[in-house]
Amino acid sequence: MGDEIGQRDFHAEDFSRFRRRLAEETDLVEALFRDGGFSTRGDITGFELEAWIVDGDGNPSPVNQELLRTVDDPLLVPELATFSVELNGSPTRLTGRVFSRIFDELNATWTRCIEGAHQIGCRLVSIGTLPTVQPELLHSSNMSPMVRYQALNDRIMAVRDGAPLEIDIKGIDHLAMEHDDVMLEAATTSFQIHLQCLPDRAVRDFNASLAVSAPMVALAANSPFLFGRSLWAETRIRLFEQAVSMGARNPERVTFGTGYAKDSLFELFRENQSVHRVLIPFVQPDEPPSKYSHVRFQNGTVWRWNRPLLGFDFDGQPHVRIEHRVTPSGPTIRDSVANAAAYLGMVRGLVDLHPGIIEQELDFATARRNFYRAAQMGLEADISWPGLGTVSVRRLLQDTLLPLADKALQELDIPREETERYLDIVAARVESGRNGAAWQTEWVRRHGSDWSGLTCAYLDKQETGEPVHTWAI
Repeated sequence: MGDEIGQRDFHAEDFSRFRRRLAEETDLVEALFRDGGFSTRGDITGFELEAWIVDGDGNPSPVNQELLRTVDDPLLVPELATFSVELNGSPTRLTGRVFSRIFDELNATWTRCIEGAHQIGCRLVSIGTLPTVQPELLHSSNMSPMVRYQALNDRIMAVRDGAPLEIDIKGIDHLAMEHDDVMLEAATTSFQIHLQCLPDRAVRDFNASLAVSAPMVALAANSPFLFGRSLWAETRIRLFEQAVSMGARNPERVTFGTGYAKDSLFELFRENQSVHRVLIPFVQPDEPPSKYSHVRFQNGTVWRWNRPLLGFDFDGQPHVRIEHRVTPSGPTIRDSVANAAAYLGMVRGLVDLHPGIIEQELDFATARRNFYRAAQMGLEADISWPGLGTVSVRRLLQDTLLPLADKALQELDIPREETERYLDIVAARVESGRNGAAWQTEWVRRHGSDWSGLTCAYLDKQETGEPVHTWAI
């Protein structure tokens, strides 16, 4: 779904042609998995960072096209709403000073975007849900002028027979509302971490990603407020799930999943073909089946919180990677890179160094329950973990997962000072209990429900570049 499409309206024959191409390519993907056709270059990482554009009062500013022209950087692309953009990064091997490389590239791109935003009289903010956004701003006239977004909205609303989307989120407050298009999804911004897998470890990497989703969403939570209500620590999770819901008769497109992978990640691609209806039948007749264009397009319309992706190495070899989608945007570039270090270290630790097999010790239903509990409560959550029973997620991170991550990253020839630089940020955040959600909540407790004031105070802190655990209220 990241690529632009050439049409908005589709007919029955488009669906038939797309399904045929999808079936043909899915069979080819099955052969890739069965015959060992994937690249053996593994432990390569990358990222995508979504951000809001705001005016001087912290309100959404619908000027992403102007910002794109001003910055003129291929790493900066539009997002669903005209007040959102996405910053992309280059793949890099998970070894040496990997996190410094990620930080340097992302920070350089971020700095160019900040300078471009200042030139056109606005600011850029990385945060999960923007406190100042209001439902009336989330309508189709503020949708980026990309045909793929318009077509996606058309199809989801058609599948729903025009019935409005229903949002029902219970936290400290209760948000219950209806909305007439998919633009509510634009109220969620994330930092997506990619891990390219060695073929023989892909299943275990994926299942470990599911297992660590709960501690990851707890330590990274940065979305406590939406439309003036105090909801989940990471409200973005529940909002995204409901913002593109297909209705009761269809499986959800945004989901934690239905189970662990068993024999191959191909199971998820086959599920995409057989279980999830085609939303946008964009046929690409000039693309050879070996590009898997229709498989990849269909996969782009199923937003699992941990999503397997097909891609290609620099030499054209196909690879499989995991997109870890649970972490929100922000609070700073340094915090985001620290989150990546924690995720990658925990996955490598559970797969390479953990004495057992995590998916056999932590059943899927418990992993799923942990995830939503952590999204609701953040670092205050208690979750279940093998050998520990019910445990504070902070204690789990401090005593078990972060030391495991540190050891695993050093096994990858990442210098000790490199792991300390970024994992220490996460450790200090966990120790203090101050992630982005906690800082925002405490600010409102002290200053009241001044959403513009909160956003501007957050922006001022963010622009220092210092990690959120150091922020004063």
